[in-house]
Amino acid sequence: MRYIFPLCVLVCFAISSCNNDNISNHDNNMPDDEKELRNLIAQHPDSSLLTENLIQYFRENERYDQAIAETDKAISKDTSNDRWWDIRAILYFENADTLHAIQSYERAIDINPDPQYIMSLGSLYAQTGNPKALYFAEGLMKTPQANAKKEALFIQGLYFAATGEPEKAISSFDNCIALDYNYMFAYREKTKCLYGQGKYIEAVRVMEKAITIQNSFDEGFYWIGKCNEKLGNRAEAIDNYTTALQLDPDYIEAKDALSKLGVK
Repeated sequence: MRYIFPLCVLVCFAISSCNNDNISNHDNNMPDDEKELRNLIAQHPDSSLLTENLIQYFRENERYDQAIAETDKAISKDTSNDRWWDIRAILYFENADTLHAIQSYERAIDINPDPQYIMSLGSLYAQTGNPKALYFAEGLMKTPQANAKKEALFIQGLYFAATGEPEKAISSFDNCIALDYNYMFAYREKTKCLYGQGKYIEAVRVMEKAITIQNSFDEGFYWIGKCNEKLGNRAEAIDNYTTALQLDPDYIEAKDALSKLGVK
């Protein structure tokens, strides 16, 4: 999830060649990595590659305000670059600001109606119950070159789940899985629908199939744990949450679930 846009490689510029004189006195408390990146940008101000490195640096350190500020600076220099708007949308989404993420994707699509942007915006519309999601999904289905039927069905499913139509949502997710049985997100969302309906045994079966296909799917074990907890299977739930945490040591929800069960 973290690497939606790639961490750029610092090519053609050697960090060791940075001129530390470029760092002003008021930056003395700045981390060395940031100083090096800013020095390189000062030397090569037209390098979008270096700017992306700085944005990614802030992103990795969860300094989203600064990552967004640097992205906005890049946009101010080139407002018609859809790439910057895409990055801005990703940063806002990760920082739990769906409204600004949607606005940024809308701007990116105005510049370049790339299917990837359409899929991302369609998913955000769907999660917020915006009927534009269905319009986007239909458009993707009618555009063969996008090769996005699976994604279009997924968007439909998200929309129906968000608007309280779980049976329609499950049907859409089933159609996703029929097109690609490795599509773990569809298994997850179908499980969430079944869980919301209190169909815990059915939900477990869906996720057991998913982890059979991909045994490293941490969310699969987490959701099986949630279902087992509802079914009163405390020991099994603990095992499931523990496995999820072993697969992803930063899985906060799994940590919280174990803590609530008295497991440290």
